[in-house]
Amino acid sequence: MAIKEPGWELYRSFLAVIREGSLSAAARSLGMTQPSLGRHIRQLESDLDAVLFTRSPQGLAPTDLGDELATHAQAMYASSAALRRAASGSNAEVRGVVRVTCSEVIGAEVLPPILAALRQQHPGIVIELSLSNRSEDLLRKDADIAVRMIRPVQAALVARYIGAIPLGLYAHRRYLKSNGTPLVLADLHRHATIGYDHDMPALRAIRDKLPFGREDFSLRTDSDLAQLAAIRAGYGIGGCQCALAERDKNLVRLLPQAFAPNLDTWLVMHEDLKASRRTRLVFDHLALALADYVGVVA
Repeated sequence: MAIKEPGWELYRSFLAVIREGSLSAAARSLGMTQPSLGRHIRQLESDLDAVLFTRSPQGLAPTDLGDELATHAQAMYASSAALRRAASGSNAEVRGVVRVTCSEVIGAEVLPPILAALRQQHPGIVIELSLSNRSEDLLRKDADIAVRMIRPVQAALVARYIGAIPLGLYAHRRYLKSNGTPLVLADLHRHATIGYDHDMPALRAIRDKLPFGREDFSLRTDSDLAQLAAIRAGYGIGGCQCALAERDKNLVRLLPQAFAPNLDTWLVMHEDLKASRRTRLVFDHLALALADYVGVVA
């Protein structure tokens, strides 16, 4: 049987259901009605002659084939988004959309004043800021520019080393007043500690410098913003970028001689975007400003 070629809007609805887990939530995310979205899913399954979801009272779960197709549909979505960004301004003009991806803490704590300064200089540039502690795929055009904490290894990427961000162990004065101050790393076993939930490549070098692991943390989260908020709230002792901690006089650095790792920082973009004036301007602006934040001359 010949498979009918589905329209892009059907794949967009399919991805929304994959992401949201139910027709109602997916419909809200797309600004559609639930019946219309349901028709899209049924039409896509009919066009492909395949079952993409299993239905239950808990929602829709993708079948094995649905999971497989989601990867290809996501690539279609990324290409469509990249096409729209490219069409938003010609290469010679300083206007249009540039998508930047970075970790949560960089995006929420470091980039806002940097992007505000960029806006003053180039008001025609629109920034899409994607915050994620998972690396988006620049080769697949999920983003135009990425701030990364691990060295990129893929070909076809332009990478600039920004410098090493110093990290330290910090706690709020209120926590230390109630619980005492650790004098050596081994003392951390007697304290509430804040750390990661799942292992991530950027954390491995730091993890090896700690005398314990995931099971010893009193609070586990892969959100670096949540970790920072917990430190500021006085929950316990956790790792933090020194430049961020120094903004709060109530945060105290602990055991600097025993724990002082650095987080290598890179700025990356696809080599195809070197000819895009607006992307190059954003890249160079971020490189200079981040180098100033890190304390390194680019």
